Amino acid sequence: MNGTSGDVVALVPAAGKGLRLGYDEPKAFVCLGTDSLLARSVDGLRASSAVDRIVVIVPAELLDAARRHVGGDVTVVAGGLERTDSVRAGLAAVGDAAVVLVHDAARALTPPTLIARVVAEVRAGRSAVIPVLPVVDTVKEVDIMGAVVGTPDRASLRSVQTPQGFDADVLRRAYDATSDISTDDAGLVERIGETVHTIVGDALAFKITTPLDLLLAEALTRGDS
Repeated sequence: MNGTSGDVVALVPAAGKGLRLGYDEPKAFVCLGTDSLLARSVDGLRASSAVDRIVVIVPAELLDAARRHVGGDVTVVAGGLERTDSVRAGLAAVGDAAVVLVHDAARALTPPTLIARVVAEVRAGRSAVIPVLPVVDTVKEVDIMGAVVGTPDRASLRSVQTPQGFDADVLRRAYDATSDISTDDAGLVERIGETVHTIVGDALAFKITTPLDLLLAEALTRGDS
């Protein structure tokens, strides 16, 4: 994965604490079979054949551990306290990339074909592309006391996945324009007036956040490790 102008670079923020998953170690380092969530996410990016370079962002004290998980062809850099700080640190390492993906380490089963589709859409001229799925549950808006104040029409709602793909200059401008904390890179791009396009996501790109999610992932991967 040697860097050249026009590369597709994938950023993998991997500093989440994993408290909801019930582990003391950061979520990205929790194992699914014989491989960590981080290693599986990186392997999926490699397998897509659409990514030239991968940059993993972890807490400074975990740099060496992360390198052991992802291999020598991956750049590992120290992130910050918040996810936005970590993405900024990753952006500083992408050089003159043309396309930047931001991919959750916790979406360890994301199919390589989905990654390739996101890249293809950005390469075709979209400045921002995100995979989405329809919302299947009824959604309620509630106030701070828990009382329902509205019921959005779910027909127009979508659940967002990663990788989110961007023209590199657009993503840089979005981060330069804000100091806010955000968990959604596409939301920052929306704020600077860029259109975010959607493609159909994949059920396997679900985020492993809770013990139930991990049980599902273990069931899906049983026998492949």
